[in-house]
Amino acid sequence: MILFRLEPAVRRNLLFLFCTALCFWLSLTSLLPVLPLYIEATGATSQQVGLVMGSFAIGLLLTRGVLGRWSDERSRKLVVQIGTLVVGLAPFGYLYFTALPILVLCRAVHGLSIAGLTTGYSTLVIDLAPPAKRGEILGYMTLAVPIGMAMGPALGGFLGAEYGFNVVFILSGILGLLGFLLASQVEDGVGQPQPVTPTPVRSLWQWLGLDRFWALAQGPRLRVPALVLLLVGTVFGALTTFIPAYIRDSGVGLNVGLFYTAIALSSFSVRVFTGRASDRLGRGIFISCSLLAYLVSMILLARAGSSIVFLLAGLAEGAGAGTLIPMMTALVADRSLPGERG
Repeated sequence: MILFRLEPAVRRNLLFLFCTALCFWLSLTSLLPVLPLYIEATGATSQQVGLVMGSFAIGLLLTRGVLGRWSDERSRKLVVQIGTLVVGLAPFGYLYFTALPILVLCRAVHGLSIAGLTTGYSTLVIDLAPPAKRGEILGYMTLAVPIGMAMGPALGGFLGAEYGFNVVFILSGILGLLGFLLASQVEDGVGQPQPVTPTPVRSLWQWLGLDRFWALAQGPRLRVPALVLLLVGTVFGALTTFIPAYIRDSGVGLNVGLFYTAIALSSFSVRVFTGRASDRLGRGIFISCSLLAYLVSMILLARAGSSIVFLLAGLAEGAGAGTLIPMMTALVADRSLPGERG
């Protein structure tokens, strides 16, 4: 296994990074089966539930650029720490506030967490991984996502049903703060390129990093990957927002957490071999297969009338996500300069 043949300092950093990501995804995904139902229980309509859940993407989009720039100009570790600190504090906002505008604000701030963790984590792993083994190492390191998704939603769904929403929020916060402590153990500078010279910032657009993002996304290197991720992100957002209520209202009696567990198990299974295979066969064939898996998942969900069909849809969605995310990360890394990875 390639991870055991790396230098001790690199291996140590990867270990702490993996544990950090695991705590992060456990924290984030434990809320998936309960948060839409909690918002609904405060008296919100279906449209208002969608508004609160969708504001997560607003926070993510507004901070992704600036955190990516900080990752290149300051420190990858700092960006990971920001993400884990926010994911640990945001659940306490849900715990103490029930007014719709405050919930929208809390959810938007929560979106900052995934912008920080995913940006800093992926760039750190790419920095540490030998280029010839980049796909394989990314495949292993991104296993934190399906493991977290296998355990987090099932745990959150169980605790929410047995002990109420507050217990889930407290658990989510503790896991996030534990991730922050683990991220603090990552050593700066090991395997990382020198920070790039900060560019002068003359407007809010530039400060948010949207000028660099727009320039890179329009370029021939990243135009197609950016479009694919935008379309898939739309699918994922709809799933995250409405699947708990959809499964509940279907009357099949399925624990929503088990749907996410099916996603995670499938995602885990495909990541084990696709990373190494993509280093030999290329990224494109696996990205195409992942999009087909997403299509199958959406068709199954549209026609689901039993627990088995819902679980099959989860398996298909997991195969798509487990293939697409590491493949896209590796592809973007292949096409980016070291100072552009953030």
